[in-house]
Amino acid sequence: AELHVDSGWVPMDTNVDDLEMAICSVCDPIFQKPLDEISFGHVLLQLFNTARRFNMVVQPQLVLLQKTLLYVEGLGRHLYPQLDLWSTAKPFLENWMNEQIGFKAFYTKIKNNAPFWAEKLPDMPDLIFNTLSQLKTLPELQHKQFTELKAQQLANQKSTLYGMIGSTCFVIGVLLVFNAMPIYYELVAFAVGGIFWFKALSKLIQKD
Repeated sequence: AELHVDSGWVPMDTNVDDLEMAICSVCDPIFQKPLDEISFGHVLLQLFNTARRFNMVVQPQLVLLQKTLLYVEGLGRHLYPQLDLWSTAKPFLENWMNEQIGFKAFYTKIKNNAPFWAEKLPDMPDLIFNTLSQLKTLPELQHKQFTELKAQQLANQKSTLYGMIGSTCFVIGVLLVFNAMPIYYELVAFAVGGIFWFKALSKLIQKD
């Protein structure tokens, strides 16, 4: 059940205990039974129901395995109905497990990867040194990035504020024009608005 979750065959939030119990409820009844007492069609139906219940992604290799089980059932019933499939397959399964995850598999993996590791071993000191150097400069780099980000945010805030002040001064100038106020009031309003617009534009240019 844990392998199903780790492999991504079922959602990560799946309850492992529930999935384990569901699989056991399908497989336990057929253990230690001869072939003529096992209906693989019924077993497969239960497995597919379990897959649907837990939103399991049905892998192509699983479908091929189930198809093979049906062939084995049909052939076995015809040739040797009393065949104990589990006892017969046990030595082959044990040998496969030893080859895949046993000491032999561990030794084979080391033997096959030894040339690659030997080739990369001389580069390890440089890789370790470069990694340590990057870790040493990481706080300084993070502080620099934080300072730059803070300065950029401050520039954006100032640009927005200057733009709002400039727009307000422009609106005031327009209102003064329509209310026939002295012209120097209008000029002052437009001049101040232009100054703040220029400052807002300069902040945007500095940011880019």
